[in-house]
Amino acid sequence: MRGPLGPVIGRYPSSDGNAQMGGGIIKHNRKCRDVVFLLVFIAFWVAMIVNSSFGFNQGNPLRLNYGLDYKGNVCGDRHADPNLRELELTYWLNPNQVYQSGLKDSHVNFEYARRICLMDCPIPSEDSLNWVCDYPEGDVKLSVDDWIDRNYDYFADLTPELRNNSLQLLGPCYPVIFPSVNVYWSCQFIARASNVSMRHWQQMGGVNIVDDIGIDKSIHRAINSRSAVLKRYVADVGKSWPVLIVCGGIVPLFLSIIWLLMIRHFVVGMPWVTVILFNILVISVTMFYYLKAGWIGNDAVTPIIGEHDPYYHVSARELSHLHAAAVLMTVVMIVAFLSSIAIVRRILMATSVLKASNYHWQLCLPCTFGIFVVKVAAKVIGEVQALIIFPVIPYALLAIFYMFWLSAALHLFSSGRIVQNSCSENCCAYDLKSKRMICDNCCGYSIRYTPHLTAAILFHLFGCYWATQFFVSASSTVIAGSVASYYWARGDGPQEIPFLPVFASMKRLIRYSLGSVALGSLIVSFVESIRFILEALRRKLKVANSMPDSWFGRMMFHSSQFFLKCIGWTIKSVNHNAYIMIAITGKGFFKASEIATELIMSNILRIGKVNVIGDVILFLGKLCVSLTSALFAFLMLDTHKYKSGHNKISSPIFPVLACWSLGYVVATLFFAVVEMSIDTIILSFCQDSEEHQGTAQYAPPLLIETLGDQNEMQRLTQ
Repeated sequence: MRGPLGPVIGRYPSSDGNAQMGGGIIKHNRKCRDVVFLLVFIAFWVAMIVNSSFGFNQGNPLRLNYGLDYKGNVCGDRHADPNLRELELTYWLNPNQVYQSGLKDSHVNFEYARRICLMDCPIPSEDSLNWVCDYPEGDVKLSVDDWIDRNYDYFADLTPELRNNSLQLLGPCYPVIFPSVNVYWSCQFIARASNVSMRHWQQMGGVNIVDDIGIDKSIHRAINSRSAVLKRYVADVGKSWPVLIVCGGIVPLFLSIIWLLMIRHFVVGMPWVTVILFNILVISVTMFYYLKAGWIGNDAVTPIIGEHDPYYHVSARELSHLHAAAVLMTVVMIVAFLSSIAIVRRILMATSVLKASNYHWQLCLPCTFGIFVVKVAAKVIGEVQALIIFPVIPYALLAIFYMFWLSAALHLFSSGRIVQNSCSENCCAYDLKSKRMICDNCCGYSIRYTPHLTAAILFHLFGCYWATQFFVSASSTVIAGSVASYYWARGDGPQEIPFLPVFASMKRLIRYSLGSVALGSLIVSFVESIRFILEALRRKLKVANSMPDSWFGRMMFHSSQFFLKCIGWTIKSVNHNAYIMIAITGKGFFKASEIATELIMSNILRIGKVNVIGDVILFLGKLCVSLTSALFAFLMLDTHKYKSGHNKISSPIFPVLACWSLGYVVATLFFAVVEMSIDTIILSFCQDSEEHQGTAQYAPPLLIETLGDQNEMQRLTQ
């Protein structure tokens, strides 16, 4: 059996009747707990730094957007030879290679097609034949700037021999027969050959160029491959870093502080404000998805960059993903509206209870008691005002971590070795530098990803989740310790509360309980990671049509998903209460979990009455902050800066999702002030009542004031 917490928590008589004098609030013989897991957490940080160093050393974020030329240079790289600073677009020189690589039974690989980097996509001339020539070097005495000014054309300056090579599609110059358009920094051929250019080409004696509608298949397939889309999504997050700072950092910080101040002075009205604002925000975000998906208005996301023929359209996976996101948000909007109706009914019952009969009082007791305890938490925040400012500390630490993590993630996702392709195909081309025809090692370069890179990325993602859980859990533990100090002051006034209780609680956490917090956050991270992996496997099986055929197999398959979610929710709930008991008792994680679980189980009805409305309103408040962040992100991404040029994002999905996630984390840090205050008061009140035959003797005066007289409190806790 668990002994009384009185001798442990505060200065009041223990079960043997001896007074514990001079111990101070929550001060007793503590010692470091779960040190092994603190060492594991430190080792994890060392591994994160090593893992990130690999990314910084091997990665180049330019690879996420831009392709490679036939020399292995990344387009747009100012350190390449030649300087490609302004040359960001990939252009395939030989149209026959592109066409052959798109044939079903062809042995020509699209990666082997000769390509260079240009500033803009070439278009055929209306009265002559345009050329795109290789980078100027060797006997071609032109600078890169002059080459660009001449529209990449120095065919007239070539010797007769090199002109003949060019007519055989062997370089160094190649004809512009097909128009092309900039699709995600690749020149997508339009399967509509210029008759004028084709006639000039044939009159000059050029080899046959296939004029077929399939000329654009290979390029389109490469642009829309899953790996290319994922790279663009990751690049979108990197390019929209100002949006992340404003909408993922500053906006939720400001809104969270405003929300705390409002709940401090406007408790009764906050449920109404939260529910109404939540529905407005869900509808607004859904409408923005409709707008970007092209379902309303004319502002749909387009994969084409820059000016182009308005009648020419290119399909892209990003638009399909936006359609799916719009459908999902529609479902969320409907569920949110229906849930809000039920919540409003509960709020109406709670706010009218004081005017109701005794029967209605008992009927709405759960929501009424919940609002009362929220009032108590608001008054605690008013007494311990440092609680409002304290979350800024973990917020700043998380902000520094996220900046480092995002930079490392961009480099990790763009890591890989640039290797020369090995092929037996006929890829001969004239090399200006060596002044000869090259028929070996002429298949260009590509990026090769090793298996350990996948492991490094997964470890990096896991590290982000664990670090986030750690900082959030540490913040919650500090808040719980501060509120417990207030509760167990035994109503003797502020002089019994430690000076600066928030910093005193933080000191206890750092000195004794960091290992326990590391263990709790690791358990949550591990369970969530397992659930994520199983969900990914489920999706792959579904796509591969490998789902169980029998009804029993399908039932077990879906039941396992449900049970995993239940396990994840249970562990989070146990962790949440364990942190409170860690702050109060200084026990290790498992012992604190045992104490919290036993206390909850013995007071399950009482706790259930309180947590319903309070938890719902807090959850909706977090969603309001995060949805506002997402809405502001949509507005910022809808400006000209992110819709054209090299800053254009392929889709707002990932930046908006990142801002939503960051906003939710920031809101969780600040809303934990109210959430942990409520739960700490509840657990302390239950323990207080249990130790004193159902009558709480160490509740502060403001708790008595909120609940009414002592008799009413006893009736509520029965």
